[in-house]
Amino acid sequence: MKQITKRLYQLSLGAVNAFLLEDDGVTLVDTGLPSSTDKIFAALRAAGKNPADIKRIILTHLHADHSGSAAEIQRQTNARVYAHHTDAPLLEQGISSRPLTLTPGLVNKLIYHFIIKGPITSVAPVAVDETLSDGDVLPLLGGVQVVHTPGHSAGHVALLLRNEGVLIAADLCSHAVGLAYSTLYEDRELGRQSILKSSALSFDTAVFGHGRPLQGRANEQLRAKFA
Repeated sequence: MKQITKRLYQLSLGAVNAFLLEDDGVTLVDTGLPSSTDKIFAALRAAGKNPADIKRIILTHLHADHSGSAAEIQRQTNARVYAHHTDAPLLEQGISSRPLTLTPGLVNKLIYHFIIKGPITSVAPVAVDETLSDGDVLPLLGGVQVVHTPGHSAGHVALLLRNEGVLIAADLCSHAVGLAYSTLYEDRELGRQSILKSSALSFDTAVFGHGRPLQGRANEQLRAKFA
C-alpha cells in the first residue's frame, strides 16, 4: 500500500488501483477484478490492519476491474456497499459493462489489445446498501463529497476528500502514461465535461484507478490538459 495522506492509502492490484480510507473503521474504495479479495486482505494485514475492520465499500462505477471482488468482500466482512443510483441496479444483477468506445491513439490501441480486449462483462451480483447522488457528503474524514462524473460510465463518481485536499478520480481519466483520457468511455465528450466539472473543485492531489498520483495543483493540471 502507498500512503497518500495520513488517512488515505492506494492499493496496487496490478493494472488497477483501489483505495483505503481510515476513519470509523476502514472504507474500501473499489475492489479490483474478481479474485482480488485475498490480495486486498494480504495488503491490509501487511500494513498492520484487519480486513474485518472494513465497514464500507464505495464503488466508483460498475466495471469489473473496480467492482469484481465487491460481493466476496461484502460476504466476508458484512461491509455496506455504496454506488451511484445509475450503476447500482446493474451491479445488483451482476452486469459490469455498457457499450464502450475506444479512445483514439496508438497507446490506447495497445492497452486495449494486450490488456483489456475481451473484457469481463459480468461479476458476482452485489447488494447495494446505499445509493449515491451528486453532491452527497459522506461523514468520513471531515466530509467526503460525491461528484457524479458520467462519461466513462453513466454512474461513475469521483470522491473529493475535502480535508485531505485529494480527489479520488477513479477512471475519470488516467495518469499511467502521462495525464490522458481513459482508454474506454461510454461517452468521451461527456467524460471531458466531467473532468472539467471536477477540475473546478479545490484539491491539490488526484489519484486514479490506473496510474500514479498527480500532485501539486492537480485541479489546475486537469483543467489545463482537458480544457
